[in-house]
Amino acid sequence: MNFRHIAARALGVITFPGAMLTAVAPALAQDGASIDDRINQIITPFTQPIADGVFWGPTVNGAILPLLVVWLMAGAVFFTVYMRFINIRGFRQSLKIVSGRYDNPNDPGEVTHFQALTAALSGTVGLGNIAGVAIAISIGGPGATFWMILAGLFGMTTKFVECTLGLKYREIDENGVVSGGPMYYLSRGLAAHGFPRLGRVLAIMAAILCIGGSLGSGSLFQTNQATQQVMNVVASLSGGEVFAGSQWFFGLLIAIAAAAVVVGGIHSIARVTARLVPFMGLLYVSSALVIIATHASGIPDAVGAIISGAISPEGITGGFVGVLVQGFRRAAFSNEAGIGSAAIAHAAAKTTEPVAEGLVALLEPFIDTVVVCTMTALVIILTGQHLNPGSAGGITLTSNAFATVFTWFPYLLSVAAVLFAFSTSITWYYYGQRSAVYLFGNSAMVERIYKSAFLLTIVAGSGMQLTAVMDFADAMVLGMAFPNMVGLYIMAPEVKRMLKSYMERVASGEIRPYIGPTGQPAQ
Repeated sequence: MNFRHIAARALGVITFPGAMLTAVAPALAQDGASIDDRINQIITPFTQPIADGVFWGPTVNGAILPLLVVWLMAGAVFFTVYMRFINIRGFRQSLKIVSGRYDNPNDPGEVTHFQALTAALSGTVGLGNIAGVAIAISIGGPGATFWMILAGLFGMTTKFVECTLGLKYREIDENGVVSGGPMYYLSRGLAAHGFPRLGRVLAIMAAILCIGGSLGSGSLFQTNQATQQVMNVVASLSGGEVFAGSQWFFGLLIAIAAAAVVVGGIHSIARVTARLVPFMGLLYVSSALVIIATHASGIPDAVGAIISGAISPEGITGGFVGVLVQGFRRAAFSNEAGIGSAAIAHAAAKTTEPVAEGLVALLEPFIDTVVVCTMTALVIILTGQHLNPGSAGGITLTSNAFATVFTWFPYLLSVAAVLFAFSTSITWYYYGQRSAVYLFGNSAMVERIYKSAFLLTIVAGSGMQLTAVMDFADAMVLGMAFPNMVGLYIMAPEVKRMLKSYMERVASGEIRPYIGPTGQPAQ
């Protein structure tokens, strides 16, 4: 597919939502209000009721303890113990697999282990790591970092379980196109276990929530925070808010760029993310390391603040419960363990061993939460920005922390923020698109409607208020845990048997690195 063909298809993708935006823009901007103001007035009233329903729970010490958060973490701990800490003992093997040593180009699937990992990581390593961490610390204090790290470590096993099932119960059509994820392992897997009706109901719930998650997390939240960071930088350079009331235009630019990539499906997305994710990860992590290195003497105090704040927080609503909830909630939003979304990307991997891809998947929460989120938290705490957040929220707080060392660091962060937002958006587009296909069939009309909705929410998210965006994004993404975790519990014994068989075959030498036609290993 040449550039002209891609450009033509991308133009076709954005024509319909572009025409819709042109048609509604005059009405949105009536009575002197900006388009951004109208977007907030229309969408915001719907977000809070949704969030209240999903995050319902008892009040403890003045803080709400959402049953959803308890449900996710209880499952993560259970799977970790039940699988005999595969998150630790399988770590070395997962690195060998993702390095390409076991890649067999003749295996069924569409992308390599590494491409599947980067595609899934692009959906998790995003602005949740930058803005989400800042939100957790501004509300729950430094102690929220401790619970985020713990949630990430246990979440590695949950991710292993769901991605192993995702690959086992995937479907591959006559053209080699893969369909997988919670919709398929819930329906097909639970049917195999004698629960066909339950499987269908849970699969439909997961697919509907995944579409909502693609619009909330993959579209609204990513664009919202990327736009905010770019606007902050432009305002600092120009001395005023140049794009005030017209943030939607920046969202339109991101929508156009996303449209140019998603027309190629998982192949196009995987090619882009395989290059983009390592680059943007290195860019952000190296920048954070510079900040941490310049405050090296303060690391012991920062670690002390994280530990003491986790156990005995002061001035935090809800005390211990409040900080624990913030840490777990932001970690779950960031790494998506227990949600099932990553299984959609991992299902496309070229392999005949479901457990192998599950082992690759457990690297995600480690990279996403244990490494990237921890670095963000250390930057904020070491620079003292957590003590005086002021009116800053989300990515602005992180940006202020970076600016304390070098005034030009927010510009670098702006580049990283846009890249994070873009890569996460295109991956979540794929998640939502596969869910729409599962619900309504693979027709041109279904794809056109979904693409239009996704691209329009990118534009809308750029001008919305952060609170409304987070309420909706959290509710849709984390809500997927309700149907997903039920299936994981029922099928856990099956995964344990598969894991035992795989590890025994690796130990015996039955499973060994792939040797190509030339007689040389793959890597």
